[in-house]
Amino acid sequence: MDARFLGIAELAETPSVAVVVDVMRACTVAAWAFDRGAEKIVLAESLAEALALKARHPDWVALKDGPPAPGFDLVNSPGLLRSVDLGGRTVVQKTTAGTVGALAVKDASLVLCAGFVVAEATARIPRARRCDGVTFVVTGEDGRADEDLACAQYIAGRAAGAGTDAAEFLRRAGESRAADELATGVRQGVHPDDVALCLELDRFPFAMVATSEDPLMVLRPCAVPFPVGDARI
Repeated sequence: MDARFLGIAELAETPSVAVVVDVMRACTVAAWAFDRGAEKIVLAESLAEALALKARHPDWVALKDGPPAPGFDLVNSPGLLRSVDLGGRTVVQKTTAGTVGALAVKDASLVLCAGFVVAEATARIPRARRCDGVTFVVTGEDGRADEDLACAQYIAGRAAGAGTDAAEFLRRAGESRAADELATGVRQGVHPDDVALCLELDRFPFAMVATSEDPLMVLRPCAVPFPVGDARI
């Protein structure tokens, strides 16, 4: 499998298969939202669009990066989200990098959104489909975020069928700039457990597939069977 690792700005053409990686924290938060019962996540292009969608659908849950803000129900923190009941709800998510990356490849034939918490489930999809090439969108820091690159490289190895040890990739993510900013309070809207939750390998047994449902880009969980006795789950 030919794997390419590109930042959002480096996407010169629409890939056939794209894996959008935002470990800290958009994709991790999305996975937690599905675990907490969310039916789907609408990826908003702007804060204004997120608020407009919330205004049209008052029962939807609006979520953003940073501190709490008027009109938004939640912030982009897995630690804060894990105690919320989202049973059957639609979440509208707007973040600085993750949602931007997914929207940048919305015309791809397959768009997966991923972090370490869904790494193995994500890798199983291109492996099962025998994809010749996969573009990994490294969303953070203009494509230089080491937590996202490490996760992308780990998933790529697993998708190619390699017996990749996760330890070094998790170490890199834990020592990344994003992890430090979350741990030291540089970023707002943070729970003390956020970094640890973002580094929980294969916490969830599903992948996350984004599809265009005109005019919206919608993310949904996709169940991925794991062999009996697989120690990853």
